[in-house]
Amino acid sequence: MENEEDSISGNDTARPWQSYHTVYTNAKAGMEGVDKEKVQRIVYEMSKGSKYFENEERKEAYMKQKIENMRVQLAKLTPSDIASYQKIADERLVDLEATRDLSRIWLHVDMDAFYAAVETLSNPSLEGKPMAVGSLSMISTANYEARKFGVRAAMPGFIARKLCPELIFVPTDFKKYTYYSDLTRKVFQKYDPNFFAASLDEAYLDITNFCSDRGLTGGQVAEELRESVHSETGLTCSAGVAPNRLLAKVCSDINKPNGQFLLPNNCMAVMAFISSLPIRKIGGIGKVTENILKDVLRITTCKEMLQKSGLIFALFSRSSADFFLSVGLGLGRTDTPQFLRRKSMSTERTFPSTKDETSLCQKLVDLAENLSGDLKKEGLCGKTLTLKLKTSCFEVRTRAVTLPRYIFSSEDILKHAMMLLKAELPASLRLMGLRMSQFTEDGKCVSVDPKQKTLSTFIVTDDAMGRNLRDQKLSQFKDDTSSIGRGTSFSNDASSCESMDFSNVHQVQNLDHPDSKKGQVVVEDGESLDLQIHCSRQNADDFSTEHGAIKMVPTGAERDSPSMKYEEGCLERQRRVIGCSDDEPVSLHDNKPFLWLNDYRCSICGIELPPSFIDERQEHFDFHLAERLQEEESSSVLRIPTPRKRLIHEGHKMIRRQQKKKPKASPSKGTHVPIDMFFVKTSQNF
Repeated sequence: MENEEDSISGNDTARPWQSYHTVYTNAKAGMEGVDKEKVQRIVYEMSKGSKYFENEERKEAYMKQKIENMRVQLAKLTPSDIASYQKIADERLVDLEATRDLSRIWLHVDMDAFYAAVETLSNPSLEGKPMAVGSLSMISTANYEARKFGVRAAMPGFIARKLCPELIFVPTDFKKYTYYSDLTRKVFQKYDPNFFAASLDEAYLDITNFCSDRGLTGGQVAEELRESVHSETGLTCSAGVAPNRLLAKVCSDINKPNGQFLLPNNCMAVMAFISSLPIRKIGGIGKVTENILKDVLRITTCKEMLQKSGLIFALFSRSSADFFLSVGLGLGRTDTPQFLRRKSMSTERTFPSTKDETSLCQKLVDLAENLSGDLKKEGLCGKTLTLKLKTSCFEVRTRAVTLPRYIFSSEDILKHAMMLLKAELPASLRLMGLRMSQFTEDGKCVSVDPKQKTLSTFIVTDDAMGRNLRDQKLSQFKDDTSSIGRGTSFSNDASSCESMDFSNVHQVQNLDHPDSKKGQVVVEDGESLDLQIHCSRQNADDFSTEHGAIKMVPTGAERDSPSMKYEEGCLERQRRVIGCSDDEPVSLHDNKPFLWLNDYRCSICGIELPPSFIDERQEHFDFHLAERLQEEESSSVLRIPTPRKRLIHEGHKMIRRQQKKKPKASPSKGTHVPIDMFFVKTSQNF
């Protein structure tokens, strides 16, 4: 055994491609006679040194580490442990066998090389020639003539060209594929109105009732359906008939292309069929799971899963173990899939790696239009938009934003997606995708009333008498703020009522931002103390710094625009809550002015919000405002704010405001506290 392993190791060293197993080297329908070692060698040589190769090596190392850990775990099992797990597995096998249902007839239909067949139908000159749909970057599918050379879907085009120099590339045309897919589905609906479409080119049909009503067998129905599809579309398909969906899918791949396979509804026939079936033929068992089962437990066929069921329960989770045992018994779902409300909708595209921002933005435009079209087709609106990116190093990034209202139009999707993308640039990307989720409760898209108020509108609440509650809490500040006129500023050590002009902070921060509003900077009386805080050292030519406090003044029609009125309302509400005068620059935290760094990052907590998120920014400001109010209330005596020291201009002199005298407590007698200390004097009669 050791000599055999040494021989294998030596061969791997001399021929490293033999241990290089990727998705490209796996057999697919029509690739039975392909020289697998030749394909492995070419894929290895063409990939070596690339970013893809490095990524595959990382995944391979992770898989080997996982296998090694499971081997260690297996070695630690004692005979008593194995016996205990075997008992659990035997009981579970009995429970699973009791669920076997042989009363239904399921048909799985799979179109033959669908994209390539549609292109050949559109261009008959491609008939009989090796052809692939895609480009030198990536292949979507290949016809059966190309598969004889080892060319297959999900393979880079430049590798496919090396395998087959005569290969013809045809660009993808999804509108055409969708059209022909709709034609095939009209045929499927005749046999099962509730058929389940797994993709554009495959579907599951429960033909039990159709067979009973027509007095036909599953094989006869499959043949009739294939003929109907060919007559309606000119395309061929393969079919599999079995007692459940899992086996039907396996059967449809046996006699491809343009063939069918029937598995009788008989337990003996099912067990005989599944016993010698390679585990990789089962949907849900991929390269990683196959290697783990093979290298750790020496399992290569479905029958061996039953033989080593105890070890499977010892090494895998309960759900995984149940799946493996169900496969070993040939069990699958037989119920008709119930319609579930869609939770998300997405679209993505792979392209040659590029850093060109113009090209990336154009691709995002196309994705937004595609996603919007899909949403409109199903009448959906969503609130959470997710951007998926894959870099040239095959690193996958996702960025999401939840919006205050439901959207579905391409303009709205593009607007927010572009903000997410710009936050990641510059970057070299090879894949981009968009996903919309968090749909309306009823799954239907309803137009949103633009006058509908959001929660942020009610952050400042009024009591029944029309008096602002927070104004009451901060009534002690009124005397101070009313006496402060122009020319007022604060010392650095004072925690007085300071706040940035929230609605205009992002405008001052970055005047060159495309979304920023144009305006004139008007300087009112006072010193230039606040210039650096508000302007973040922008170009001095953009500001009038004669006297200090900065104020953005819109020009032209912007003064009457809805957005400007909204921002002015936000500013007025902030000043009213905080208790500051109109000319008074304010800050929420001591020595921490509230501003958006780099036009999107909060200077206090670091959260990131794009400039267009007006409502979210307002709510974020109110959050910090509430924090400050709570701090003040918790630090005050009897919830009465303590007057703070201020520095006030009078000519060129600075006069420190005297603190108000604190009320004296009632004189105490002896060691007891007088009861009047626990009451607040009032003239109100009850």
